[in-house]
Amino acid sequence: MNSASKAFDGRRRYAVVGVGGRSDFFRSAIETKYAEHCVIVGFCDNNLGRLKLAQAQSKERTGSEPPIYDVSTDPRAFDRMVAETKPDEVIVTSKDCTHHEYIIRAMELGCDVITEKPMTIDAEKCQAIIDTQQRTGRRCRVTFNYRYSPPRTQVKDLLMKGTIGDVLSVDFHWMLNTHHGADYFRRWHSNKANSGGLMVHKATHHFDLVNWWLSDIPVSVVGVGKREFYTPEMARRMGLESYHERCLTCPEGDKCGFKIDISSGQMGKLYLANEEYDGYYRDRCVFRPDIDIEDTMNVVVKYSSGATLCYSLNAFCSWEGYTVAFNGTKGRLEHTMQESVYISGDGTVPGAIEKEGSYIRIYPLRSPAYEVELWTGEGGHGGGDPILLDDIFSPEKKPDPYLRAADHRAGAYSILIGAAANISFATSQPVRISDLVSGLERPDYPPMPSRTDPVPMPIKDR
Repeated sequence: MNSASKAFDGRRRYAVVGVGGRSDFFRSAIETKYAEHCVIVGFCDNNLGRLKLAQAQSKERTGSEPPIYDVSTDPRAFDRMVAETKPDEVIVTSKDCTHHEYIIRAMELGCDVITEKPMTIDAEKCQAIIDTQQRTGRRCRVTFNYRYSPPRTQVKDLLMKGTIGDVLSVDFHWMLNTHHGADYFRRWHSNKANSGGLMVHKATHHFDLVNWWLSDIPVSVVGVGKREFYTPEMARRMGLESYHERCLTCPEGDKCGFKIDISSGQMGKLYLANEEYDGYYRDRCVFRPDIDIEDTMNVVVKYSSGATLCYSLNAFCSWEGYTVAFNGTKGRLEHTMQESVYISGDGTVPGAIEKEGSYIRIYPLRSPAYEVELWTGEGGHGGGDPILLDDIFSPEKKPDPYLRAADHRAGAYSILIGAAANISFATSQPVRISDLVSGLERPDYPPMPSRTDPVPMPIKDR
C-alpha cells in the first residue's frame, strides 16, 4: 500500500512543497513521532534529485513512497498533486519568494496551509494572501518556533504578569556570527528578490517575537541598512586576491576562513549531488559583488500602544544570539541568550541555547535587581521546535494561555515590518504599515497589563 492509499485510513493528510533542508523538520516528525495520526501523501519541488531523495527517506522511515511532482517539467504539477493525493493541509517549505504562490493556490484548492517563515517577502504578495484567505476561509498557519522556546515563553509570562508594568520601549539586538550569518550570503537568500533580505527572512522571527511579547501591532517603521562586511573589498582586506564563484572551485580556498565543504554528508546529498537538475550552488562566495542584501541593519518601530522598538541585526558578529531589554513603568527586564554555532543543513541542532551567558534579569524601580531561573527545554531553536511540532501534529491539544499558534495575520505583521524597513532603507523615509496592505485584522494575542492600571509610586531616593 502506498502513502496515497493510506491517506484514507483516518490520519490527517499532508503534502509538502519544497523538499530542501528545512522540509525534513516537518517530514521526519510526521513519519516518525506522529505517524499514527499523520501521513505524507505527496512531494512537490523543482528539483527531481531532491524529490527522489525525499521519497527514499520516506521509504526508509515508513516503508512507503509518496508520489513526487516536479514543477520544473510540469508547471501544473502542484495542482495535480493536490487533485490526486487530496491533502488536508499543504506544508510550504519552498524558496521564500514562492511561498505566496503555493499558499494562495492551496487555499483556492480547498486546503489549509502550514508555512515556514517568512510567510512571504513583500507587501504586494502579503496582500494577495490576505485577500485569498478572506475569500476562501482557509487557515494559514505560520510556524514561529521561537514563540515556543521556553525562555522566550518565560519572557512573555513575566510581561503578562505585569512584572515590569506597562512596556514603554524595547531595545532588541540580534547577532549572527560568521558561521551562521555568513551562510545567508552563500545561498539563494543573498538576493533580495528571493528572500526579502535579512530584514524579512531572518528578522521576521524577531519582529514576531516583539509583536507577540507586547501583544501589539506595529504602525510605522524607519530604518537604515547597508552591506559593508560581505563585499569584494573585505575579501581583499582579509588577504584574498578577489572573490570567486564558489568554494568548490575556489583557487584561494585554503586561505579563506569562509570556505565551506558541501562534498559530503547531508549537504552533499541535498545539494552537490543534485546540481544537475537546477544549477543551484549551495557554496557560493560570500564576497560576490552580485549580493544585494544588507549585513548591517537598524530600525525603529512604533506600536499602536505607543511603545517603541529599537532593533538591530548584524550578520558578522563574534557570537550568535541576542540581547533584549524591556523598559516598563515598574522596572526593566533584560534577557540575553547565546546560541550555538550552526549552519543550515550541516546536521547540527539549529539555535541551541548556550547556558553560559543566557539569563533573564529584572530591575525593579529603585529596588535591587534579581535574576530568575531560566525555563529550559531540549531541541532546536531554544527548545521550541519539539513543542511547536506537538502543537501542530499531536491530536491532543493542550490549552495555551500564551496563544503561541500564529496564523496569517501574525505572519503578515511580522513580514510587513521587514518590508517597510526595506522601503525605508531605499527612501530614507518612515513607512506606515497601513499604507502597505488593507483588510489585515489584529492577531489573537493574550491580554497584557492595562495602561490605565495604577502604578505604585517609586521608593523615595535616599
